[in-house]
Amino acid sequence: MPIRIKIREIAQKKGIGQSRLSRLADMDIHMIQRLYRDPYANITLATLEKLSRALRVDPSELIELEPPLEEEQVAKDS
Repeated sequence: MPIRIKIREIAQKKGIGQSRLSRLADMDIHMIQRLYRDPYANITLATLEKLSRALRVDPSELIELEPPLEEEQVAKDS
């Protein structure tokens, strides 16, 4: 089951741009840009914590579990 990091949606909802998020989270702008481009990228718990503090949300709000594709579910069931 893929895990998606929802920083783009939450940051946009709060009116926080990439540069500002980079400063608030004390993270390199390139990492923020990478997570915007690829919300399925692997990140550490420390990174998740920095982002959640910067965005003032619970870390669980940054994570979305994608439901498995029907083909994957059929393969698991057989």
